[in-house]
Amino acid sequence: MTRAEGTGATGVDPRELWLTPDRPRRGRRPAFSREAITVAAVALADTEGIDAVTMRRVAAEVGAGVMSLYSYAPDKETLLDLMIDHVNGELSTSGPLTGEWRADLKTIGHLQRDHMLRHPWLATAVPARRTLGPRTLAFLEHALAALRPSGLDGGARLEVFAQLTAFVAGHVAHEVTQAEAAQSPGRATAEALYLATVAADGHHPELAEALASAGRPVTPDATFARFLNRLVDGLDAGLDAD
Repeated sequence: MTRAEGTGATGVDPRELWLTPDRPRRGRRPAFSREAITVAAVALADTEGIDAVTMRRVAAEVGAGVMSLYSYAPDKETLLDLMIDHVNGELSTSGPLTGEWRADLKTIGHLQRDHMLRHPWLATAVPARRTLGPRTLAFLEHALAALRPSGLDGGARLEVFAQLTAFVAGHVAHEVTQAEAAQSPGRATAEALYLATVAADGHHPELAEALASAGRPVTPDATFARFLNRLVDGLDAGLDAD
């Protein structure tokens, strides 16, 4: 792979990254492959977090010298693109579309959330880059087809999918943070007591009303479904503006 100006954050020409055979740029073919490197990196990220993914750690996992990895992925940013596209192969594109774009878009949103929860590092990695690998583009094609009945043009459908993906990533990142905070119940109790005190001081009537309002289901699944419904229904209401 070669670096080229203007090819994005990684500096790798996407044609060389995605359209060339799985082999190093030079030398003999080693006993490992780009696929093996990617799988090892994904396993590290899933078990130890994205910060654990270094070229040295991945090289150790596949039993290679660290310098040989640079023939397949010249930097960590390129490796992240390979990782994202690899796991995006798990996203289903075979399910039939109903023709009702709101329902189909919500299904896609739930698929993305489940996917990011399986690979929590995705929630922060995806918004920071534009991965153009074949598995990613296959899911994009599926989403654009789901949105066709909306009547939006192609550019607007791309925007809607980007908006949905950003929402899901942000929500999952929040879910992961909340799950980690739940490991410290004392902190949650202290925050609840603090908010109750502030709400009672007379200076925050809106907050007091919100906290006193009828409770809604607060399970992660119910909360996500409620937020997703608002997003998609809001998109529907805004179609006339387009």
